[in-house]
Amino acid sequence: MKRKLIAAIGVAGMLFSVAACGGDDGDGDKKAGADGYAGETLTVWVMDGSSPDQWQKDLATEFEKKTKAKVEFEVQQWNGIQQKLTTALSEENPPDVFEVGNTHTPAYAKTGGLADLADLKAEIGGEWTESLNESSIFEGKQYAAPWFFANRVVLYNKKIWADAGLKDTPKTRDEFYDALKTIGEKTDAEPIYLPGQNWYHFVGLVIGEGAELVKKDGDKYVSNLADPKVAAATETYKKFQALSKAPKDKDEATPQQGEIFSKGKTGAFIGMGWEAGIAIKANPDIEKEIGYFTIPGATADKPEGVFLGGSNLAVAAGSKKQELAKEFLKIALSDKFEGALAKANGVIPNKESLQSNLEGNAPAEAAAPAAAVGGTTPLIPEWAAVENDPNPIKAYLTAVLNGKSPADAAEQVEGEFNKRLAQQQ
Repeated sequence: MKRKLIAAIGVAGMLFSVAACGGDDGDGDKKAGADGYAGETLTVWVMDGSSPDQWQKDLATEFEKKTKAKVEFEVQQWNGIQQKLTTALSEENPPDVFEVGNTHTPAYAKTGGLADLADLKAEIGGEWTESLNESSIFEGKQYAAPWFFANRVVLYNKKIWADAGLKDTPKTRDEFYDALKTIGEKTDAEPIYLPGQNWYHFVGLVIGEGAELVKKDGDKYVSNLADPKVAAATETYKKFQALSKAPKDKDEATPQQGEIFSKGKTGAFIGMGWEAGIAIKANPDIEKEIGYFTIPGATADKPEGVFLGGSNLAVAAGSKKQELAKEFLKIALSDKFEGALAKANGVIPNKESLQSNLEGNAPAEAAAPAAAVGGTTPLIPEWAAVENDPNPIKAYLTAVLNGKSPADAAEQVEGEFNKRLAQQQ
């Protein structure tokens, strides 16, 4: 999976109102008769890299066969998409259906730009994985539909693990830690490369503790970093990071951890499956040594919490083709096309029953078990500003790794954290 599929989670600055687009000054959909929606063309925005050309062609063929209408896919770039989509949703002829980042969805829903899809959920969404559907819901209403997702796994060097006498991959967090310690004791390799600011992995640990990064204080959201459960996640991060030589004040892209791993002197790192490609590009010989496993949780029966990055499909509230748009979604989100997309792109489909399409794709197979217990950053429009650089969550992690207690580190950053949460309220 390409990094751009889950890039740029922030939506800062996009929240001018698009509520006016909810009106319809036309007659809406033509009623489907014997000729269906003949003569109609549905405009669908998808992001670059999200869906293969053949998948789009096959979907367009089936859509036309069923509805007699045509679909026009318009491929968009991630760079600048928030402002472009916000503008489009406020105009008279927005895209009828569009891909939207899962953590972007609440912000667009708040502005009134998304159509209510409760009827679609009732008809086809009965088996959607609950954790994957959460980002499609805002204030109790279904404003989008879950499409595809990805999460982090452990990428490890099979030769280094064998040299350390490790025959099996770990099933619990403690087994994982012990395996890494063994690598440090029995080989010259760095057990794990874990930079101090791999904050999406930290988000996963927080999710695994059943905690939240924010809490409600009256009518506003404020930092929840002082929560003991968040502190527990921080201590787990600190314990594993102590086995790494990675810088405490950098993230996984500075430098690219895949490039570090490519040198063959690192036992493991936590990242997206596609990061193996970075390692292989830097050193083709490393490919035969790369293995993958699900990030182990506290107990063997439940994987570690993970951040679920991905995309939803939504219908513009201002589209004059509401029913036709829903017909498109019924096809696009069907088992046939969800399964085909999962197989082609190695992404997590919106139903657990479709994960069989990932068989043979090692990183995807490793990612899939954690999808049901994963989650996201807080699904509130106010969250967008928090992620802008310099990210206070990163500063919090570095402070802890440099010796501050989780409580003191939380106090150090909560002023800035709360200031950002207030920017879009």
